[in-house]
Amino acid sequence: MHTETMCTPFHNASCTNCQDRFGSILFKAEKCNLEEIESAKVCTTYKKGQIVFQEGAYPFGIYCVNTGKIKLSHCGDDGREQIVRLCKPGDIIGYKALLSAERYTASAIALDDSSVCFIPKDLFMSVLQKDASLSLEMMRILASELRKAEMKITHLAQKPVRERLAETLLFIKETYGVEQDGFTLNVRLSREEIANLVGTATESAIRLLSEFKKDGLIELQGKKIRLLNTEELTRTANLQD
Repeated sequence: MHTETMCTPFHNASCTNCQDRFGSILFKAEKCNLEEIESAKVCTTYKKGQIVFQEGAYPFGIYCVNTGKIKLSHCGDDGREQIVRLCKPGDIIGYKALLSAERYTASAIALDDSSVCFIPKDLFMSVLQKDASLSLEMMRILASELRKAEMKITHLAQKPVRERLAETLLFIKETYGVEQDGFTLNVRLSREEIANLVGTATESAIRLLSEFKKDGLIELQGKKIRLLNTEELTRTANLQD
């Protein structure tokens, strides 16, 4: 169980100069609307483990990840955490609840020290209504998220756990990249977090990670995971072009 702790406001990062803006929907906003967003947003830093927003709460705006890494996780009926999305700088979060006028279906939790910008609901909805490019980009993102959810359901039903683990490791690499050595995943996830990304029991994930290590696919050092043979991992994941 995560408990909400104090977070720290900081000087608003410039949307215009943000290096990650080009990977964000805000890149599509017209200049005048972007300036309006920039003048009203509030940016905050969160320590590892702190909650950005809580599952079950009502949304008052959307959030854009400025730096760091955020996970969106849902608490299942059995009380177990299920990670539904990994977020990186440039990603927006909390938009589905805002657009549907419903409560958050997942909590946003910092995976490491992160900075996140908050854009108030009334302003964002106003900009969305008058900015056609931003509206189209929002629809594209929603369609993409729906496609990913459908694929995940299919994979959970049809793919063996070994294939899903290989695919998950490659997905983590695609999302967060690797460290300077070119092999180590640039994020620290617990075995439990990896297991619920895969959709399996923690014991199964630990056993399969050990098998991958024995097969020379990966190297493990605490929470550090080095991908030693990406080509073989891709074959093991049975990914289709």
